[in-house]
Amino acid sequence: QRQGMISATMPAGPSTLADLRKAGIITSQEVVAAIDLYLRDLAAGPYRFASGYSIDIAAIVAAAPGLDRVERAGPQEKTFRNGLAAAIVAAHPTPP
Repeated sequence: QRQGMISATMPAGPSTLADLRKAGIITSQEVVAAIDLYLRDLAAGPYRFASGYSIDIAAIVAAAPGLDRVERAGPQEKTFRNGLAAAIVAAHPTPP
């Protein structure tokens, strides 16, 4: 067996939103749009990207330690948005 071969057990393709961004499948603007929609309507449901991938931002917020306690409006909004963006790009989106 040759060294450096990719194991057949590794998942094919990108696994996180960051991977999809690096691959050009999802844009940074789409991530911002997903955050904007969530902040306008916390009950909006999963956000679907143009590529067909989707993420449930409410579930990401619920699962992110401490993120649910950061103020979503006012002076803390930037802190919340930054934390949310970090949590989103680390998330595993649902494939199309």
